[in-house]
Amino acid sequence: MKRFNMIDENFICENCHKEVSKLNYTARDHCNYCLYSKHVDINPGDRLNECKGLLKPIYAEKYKDTYKIVYKCEKCGETHKNILASDDNFDLLLEIIKDSIN
Repeated sequence: MKRFNMIDENFICENCHKEVSKLNYTARDHCNYCLYSKHVDINPGDRLNECKGLLKPIYAEKYKDTYKIVYKCEKCGETHKNILASDDNFDLLLEIIKDSIN
């Protein structure tokens, strides 16, 4: 079973360079502006992954009453999924879905 280490903190996105604020209801794990993440965890919040590549959002899939963003690491090629945050750029998410279909 995956262990979850709650880390919710502000950070500067390494893709778009915007300041990203913490969520205050769960752990922030990606940029709410460009939706990129960083490949830092093996299990959520452990910061033990040595890759440190950027996780590019490549698709989204329906999950309960929201979506999961599907990522592909630009460095090692692994894929991961993260739940959409309440303040994420939903218009960009729709563009990513549209682009992945075409």
